[in-house]
Amino acid sequence: MTSVPFTAGTGGYHTYRIPALALTRAGTLLAFAEGRVASASDTGNIDIVLRRSHDGGHTWSPQQVVTAHGTDTAGNPTVVVDPASGDVVLLSCRNGGSDTWAEIRTGAAPARRVYVQRSPDEGATWSAPVEITAQVRPDWMRWYATGPGAGVALSAGPHAGRLVVPCNHSRPPAADGDDGTEGRYAGGHGIYSDDGGHTWTLGFTSSNPNGSLNEDEATAVELHDGRLYFNCRCDSSDTLPGNRADAYSHDGGESLQLAYRPQATITTPVVHGATLTLPTGALLYSGPTHPNERAAMGLRVSHDAGVTWGLRRRITGLPAAYSALTLIDPLTVGLLYETGDWSPYKRIEFVRIPLTDLGL
Repeated sequence: MTSVPFTAGTGGYHTYRIPALALTRAGTLLAFAEGRVASASDTGNIDIVLRRSHDGGHTWSPQQVVTAHGTDTAGNPTVVVDPASGDVVLLSCRNGGSDTWAEIRTGAAPARRVYVQRSPDEGATWSAPVEITAQVRPDWMRWYATGPGAGVALSAGPHAGRLVVPCNHSRPPAADGDDGTEGRYAGGHGIYSDDGGHTWTLGFTSSNPNGSLNEDEATAVELHDGRLYFNCRCDSSDTLPGNRADAYSHDGGESLQLAYRPQATITTPVVHGATLTLPTGALLYSGPTHPNERAAMGLRVSHDAGVTWGLRRRITGLPAAYSALTLIDPLTVGLLYETGDWSPYKRIEFVRIPLTDLGL
């Protein structure tokens, strides 16, 4: 079953990008996206919008604006449900609407800021964005991005109930002639909350200074042994095999067992991907399966906690880019992803996938 929550050129937005997906405690599906007002560009007047589904993604409520900062950019929606209260917690980032990625990374424009919002009623209403930049972004970070997609609510162990969100950042240049846009100044980090998302703490940071592996947008899941598994997009300047990297944390995201390392069994272009832990203990990864282009959305499965991955199913042969995953029920996965007939940015589709179709 396929539905289309977001279509370019409708609802007052030129383009919808950067999907995020969550299932509330009462079973409401929440589909988020960036609503880009004037163009498909990452720069400009951008809001975070939401559509809700009460029937497992078959139909969707009217669109609502969740985050807007005037003509500034509100981006990188990352959602997690607090298991204690049931509140839906949304993190996002902000920068000036005319500030480009390059200007932020060179320091010509102000560093990005970080915000949190919450909904106590299944996404029907939302608090105003509350800035948490001072809690999670050291002064040396310039570029900053939450997720995007989904955070993790830990279910067991000494940190049960903790909310963890994977992030990425950039740092100022350290070598003569560099301006900060070079890949080697990119890095990954995590933030966490032990009070249901009201306050946040900076956890691990992982920045490889030699330019071989440069962390970017990330996704995270809790493994059945209680560890956290992080999987990130790599910068296009990387020289190591593959365009993905991964890492593990045994202390709820406060540190990594080892820094991010290449994950060469996922062959994909430079693009964001999503991960999900299944009831069987297997892990699911969604992302384009074409080795170089953003096309051919597919699902990969790992039976060894992310050590290796194998392609299980292709969803489409069309252009496709960013994606988000959630478990709708113990037997069904929901996938929200960017696609289109000639471009991956023409619509955001939602598809229900029975685990039996994946041989699981």
